[in-house]
Amino acid sequence: MKVQNDKVVAVSYALEVEGQIADKSAPGAPLEYIHGTGMLLPKFEAALQDKEPGDTFDFVLSPEDGYGKYDPSYVIALPKTAFAIDGQVREDLLVVGRTIPMLNQAGQVVQGTVREVTDSTVKMDFNHPMAGKTLHFTGKVESVRSATEKELTEGLHGEYLPQEGGCKGGCHKGEGDCGCNGDCKGEGDCNCDGGCQK
Repeated sequence: MKVQNDKVVAVSYALEVEGQIADKSAPGAPLEYIHGTGMLLPKFEAALQDKEPGDTFDFVLSPEDGYGKYDPSYVIALPKTAFAIDGQVREDLLVVGRTIPMLNQAGQVVQGTVREVTDSTVKMDFNHPMAGKTLHFTGKVESVRSATEKELTEGLHGEYLPQEGGCKGGCHKGEGDCGCNGDCKGEGDCNCDGGCQK
């Protein structure tokens, strides 16, 4: 069976960025996704189109085809009080390099990385961690099968079901992004206009 739309595809893979392995599937635990539903990067899915179990892949995605260019406007200085819980600033969380989930103005969770901490502010970077990076993927198609009606409606793990405080239906959250194809604008706000655009 070939990799085509509405097929559940399992791939073992490694992602190399700047000469280092940035991510890989665990042995015996391939990444599973439903092809053609926007769960993965469009160019990643396009590179696997029509492959069959046992086929290998080796391709490179530019930043534009991956997680977009790095946008300095997504780096925002927030007051330290934004990190207070019950009136106490969580200094233990404010470590340079740490990723912290935060709520934007629409009540959605966005991931920000701590870039700098001063006495009164915290500089947060809401770019995707892979923004501006060239992505080199290698791997193998492990299996391909037809998705069930339930999987097409609800997702492999219920990811299409409405989530409290998050995007409703059709939004695919992945790897620390806001689920809106990188459209986070200022103040960590995911500019989705009420629905994620593909």
